[in-house]
This record gives sequence, C-alpha cells and structure tokens, in this order.
Amino acid sequence: MKYDIVIIGGGPAGLAAAVSAKKNGTDNILIIERSDSLGGILNQCIHNGFGLHTFKEELTGPEYAARYIDQVKELKIPYILNSMVIDIKEHQVTYINRTDGMITLDTKAIVLAMGCRERPRGALNIPGYRPSGIFPAGTAQRLMNIEGRKVGKKIVILGSGDIGLIMARRLTLEGAEVKVVAELMPFSGGLKRNIVQCLDDFNIPLKLSHTVIDIEGKERVTGVTLAKVGPDRRPIPGTEIHYDCDTLLLSVGLLPENELSRKASVAISPITNGPIVDDELQTSTEGIFACGNVLHVHDLVDYVSEEATLAGKEASEYAKRGEIERKTIKINAENGVRYTVPQLVDPKTMTDLLTVRFRVADVYTGRYICVYFGDTLIKKTKKKVLAPGEMEKVVLQKAELAKYPDITSITVKTEEE
Repeated sequence: MKYDIVIIGGGPAGLAAAVSAKKNGTDNILIIERSDSLGGILNQCIHNGFGLHTFKEELTGPEYAARYIDQVKELKIPYILNSMVIDIKEHQVTYINRTDGMITLDTKAIVLAMGCRERPRGALNIPGYRPSGIFPAGTAQRLMNIEGRKVGKKIVILGSGDIGLIMARRLTLEGAEVKVVAELMPFSGGLKRNIVQCLDDFNIPLKLSHTVIDIEGKERVTGVTLAKVGPDRRPIPGTEIHYDCDTLLLSVGLLPENELSRKASVAISPITNGPIVDDELQTSTEGIFACGNVLHVHDLVDYVSEEATLAGKEASEYAKRGEIERKTIKINAENGVRYTVPQLVDPKTMTDLLTVRFRVADVYTGRYICVYFGDTLIKKTKKKVLAPGEMEKVVLQKAELAKYPDITSITVKTEEE
C-alpha cells in the first residue's frame, strides 16, 4: 500500500494537516489514530475558550474538534482508528491493530502529529506513600468528562499548568473542595486568563514557590504537606502547611510524544523535547514534518491548527516534487528566550511572512523583544509582561530578510530598557 502522505495522529494537529494537504491538491492521504475516535485530547476538554482565532467564535473542545472532523469526512480523507504506529523507517510506516495485524505502508511524506503526554508522577520524587487518590490532572479530566466518574471530594493540586487550573474549576463546579494549588516555580505555568477564571473567580489559593513534601495515607490519600521552597527549589524548614484531603492531582508539565521521531532518526531539541524543524516544519530527516504539541507544547489549540495547516501544505508540496536543495540559517534564542520554533529558516524559499513562536525562561516586566539579522537590530517590541506560560511570537518578512543576503544567523532575545 502506497500513500503520498501518512499522518500519525488524529488530534487537532493531524486533522488540520490532513485538511490542508487535501486542499493543496494531494489526494492519497491516510490518518492513523491510536484511539477509538478522532479529535485527540479535545474530546475531554469540555470547557469553552477554543476557536477564537481559527473560527472567530468561542467553542468547547469537542465542538472545535468536530469542525475539523467534519472537514475530513467531507473531503473524504481516509483514516484508521485503534491503530498504533510502532516504527518509521525510510519513508515506511509500520502500524498494528487487532484487525489487520502488522502492516507496513510506503509513503512519500510523513507528518508527525502525536501530541504530548503528562509527566509521570514518579519523576517528582515526592516522599511518602503512594496510595490511591493520586492522579495526573489529564487522567482526572478524562475520568470526569469522558467516563462520568468522580475523582475525589477534597483536592490538592500540585502544579499550575493549564490542565491543573482548568481542573480546579471543574472539580469545584462538581461540588468538590479544592484546598489549594501549589506551584514549585515562582511563577505559574498556565495562561493568565486561566488563573483568573479558574482560581481567582472561585477563591482558590495559588501558592507559588511551594511543593508537596509528604503524602499521607496507605489505602487512600488522607492528607498532604506543603512547604515553601527557596531559590534552589529545596523545602525551607519551618514553612510546612498540612492539608486534609482525599485526592492529589499532578499538573507538572507535558512532554512531546517523540519515541517514534527518535526511531526515524529525527534530531530532537533538548529544550522543547520536540523535533528541530525548518521554516517548512520539515525535520532533520528528509520528508518527515512535525506540528502541534509533538513539536512543542502550545498554549492555544488555534496555534496548533495554524502550524499544522502549514505542515500539511509543505508535506503536500514535498510529495509532489520531492526534496529540493535548501540553505538554512539558524535562529538563535538568547537572553531570556528559551527556544524558537522553527529553529532554521531558508530566506529564499520561506513564505512571505513567517511566524516564529517562542517562550521565555522567567517572568520579565518592561522588556523588549528584539530580532537581529546578524548584528543588525531589525525589530524591537516593548512588552509589559513576559511569562513562561504565555507563548510569544515574532513575524519575519521575506522581503526584509532578502536585504541581508550574507547573514549567517537570526537572533531572537529580550533586552532591558
């Protein structure tokens, strides 16, 4: 079986990439999804706030997913469910399922859209027992929103990522008492709007620079102890606070799902834990493209769709013409900018306007976002506040870049006043 494009993942990134590739004139496409339905994580995100950029209206997660699922079906793009991709090798994709067994497909281009996963609780090294009642926040969200189960009555949440913040509100609306949200870092990892709408509006305290130092209970969680941490992230003696609770939710970050990417010899960024890509979202392995949370963890699904639309278009172009010689230059992230996506750009073949997204390393106030072409300052934008939980962007113009044919790098960084 031969395809022009195989898309791995049927979540928001995979769906948008497929629709884009089809509209770009590529018909022979296949989406492979390991779950029993398309839509990915959006299916369990029943809160609103999706689609303001993409559809100019506020939707729930399932409603947003349905818009793209409907397009996939209208465009007659084939997909298979309950199928796990186990290997990628030289433009061959191998998957398994109960019906077909193990199947290997030949394809001209591959789009990686596997999304991300929650960090495991074992990585946290919290002292104490491991009784029932400890859940990753996303697991608790699925139990409540998909399976209709209650996860607890008295809740403590460790980590202020967006899923944890949203679950604080969700649990409160279901009648549970959320005692506190604790965050190890001196800043929240979630969007400012989620702090306001999910914590402040429900009088749920957020304790920054705090962590769990003890879990009590043998059969079920009966309580946890928090302590303040210093700049070295170590608990400060004498700052302990005890909370009686029956549930501890962990919202301690997300990791791009890149085991398959590594099997395909794709170069991985040590900062994002996702593939290193150029302005076409092509990875270091020819013909393999990446988009969405498998590339880097996004804050808005609208940006996932925008990125995946580009990946689908470029995968389609690659499937038609094959590889062309490209001369890329590096985009450097410096002085408070943790990373950029993409990390490489070809000034000659890039689109007229290229969006470069990035996150900062800390909370900064009154700084400028600066873009340098070589040693020349091109852009300088004042920002009142920069925070790690909010994704930022700069837009590079092809016409502007063409004025500097001899530069060997682009730099994005913050500068003080």
